[in-house]
Amino acid sequence: MSKTSQQLFERAQKVMPGGVNSPVRAFKSVGLTPKFIDKAKGNKIYDIEGNEYLDYVGSWGPMILGHADPKVVQAVQCRVEKGLSFGACTELEVELAELITSNIQHIDMIRMVNSGTEAVMSALRLARGYTKKNKIIKFEGCYHGHSDAMLVKAGSGAMTFGDPDSAGVTKGAAEDTLLARYNDLNSVEALMKENKEDVACVIVEATAANMGVVPAAAGFLAGLRSLCDQYGALLIFDEVITGFRLAFGGAAAYFGVMPDLVTYGKIIGGGMPVGAYGGRREIMENVSPMGSVYQAGTLSGNPIAMTAGIETLKQLLSEPEIYDRINEMGAYLADGLRRISGFTVNNIGSLVCMFYTKEPVADYDSACKSDTVGFSHVFRELLAEGIYVAPSQYEAMFLNTAFTKEELNFTIETYRKILTR
Repeated sequence: MSKTSQQLFERAQKVMPGGVNSPVRAFKSVGLTPKFIDKAKGNKIYDIEGNEYLDYVGSWGPMILGHADPKVVQAVQCRVEKGLSFGACTELEVELAELITSNIQHIDMIRMVNSGTEAVMSALRLARGYTKKNKIIKFEGCYHGHSDAMLVKAGSGAMTFGDPDSAGVTKGAAEDTLLARYNDLNSVEALMKENKEDVACVIVEATAANMGVVPAAAGFLAGLRSLCDQYGALLIFDEVITGFRLAFGGAAAYFGVMPDLVTYGKIIGGGMPVGAYGGRREIMENVSPMGSVYQAGTLSGNPIAMTAGIETLKQLLSEPEIYDRINEMGAYLADGLRRISGFTVNNIGSLVCMFYTKEPVADYDSACKSDTVGFSHVFRELLAEGIYVAPSQYEAMFLNTAFTKEELNFTIETYRKILTR
């Protein structure tokens, strides 16, 4: 007897919270049962019932080369035969580190971890250990994983201490996290002045991609660089999404602004669970066992994950035209969606997001004006037409090398039909 997504979800809810291992997968905000995926290839995914979907999620970003890229798959298959994990040093982790440090200007040393959340948590600890300061500035609407200090929201304004944004996060864990408004340098400077002796770092998504897609305004990142230099704080770019996507050097290379530390995830693992943090040598030398900032991980540098990452990054380096192609497709899709909808469509490179509002979206407050009920309606209609986008208004559409202009035209026309019904 064949299984259905509904049947699997009913089973899952009995043994996993909400039936899922990550909240947005539950489809709760769009009023549907989640699709259980069986396989994927290129830019298509197939659910357990055999339905095919044009996939704009791409495992939330890692699949820049498309699902099951032949070279990545072959490399992983060959490596698996030698063993899955050793908890010891391997040549592969050295190779991946050398590949990154020799091709990215602002990274002298890098430490491999297992997720973007772990990378951010570790980078923040390192920033505090290096500067001997306590406070962190982050931005409303920017997501940096689920470590306690990052799960905070604004109170009455952008320049207040954060309140915990999740049960189980203590006020103490959040009290050293200060909140500024994205794309607003004045809000950052005010916090710097009020806490000038105790700001360890500013952490920012160099292009916000967790409140929809909200690119950094002209001069914003350069302004953050200047403020951090002025007040003796480190600048951390969270490039879990933008790293190796906007360019091989990520948003830092794309915008020409160099951070002190950077965090990676997603593409760096080629679809396997990998995260990393890296930066200037003088900072990274403070990480244990070289320095006093402790961080460890049993599966860090896992040989299978390193293999997938190495093969993915090698292709991106050897075929730089990949970026021209997917960035051109991103612009084409965004222009088409603007033309047929009249809504605000933000994009940068191969990241696209339609906001269900006609007002410009440049920060968290303006993103929240989007009509989420309208989004849910369109999401359900798209799914019925075989187009799979993220089940949340505040996520990006991710393009990869497998997309064709014909598929983009199909997507644009499908949106047009749904919006005019």
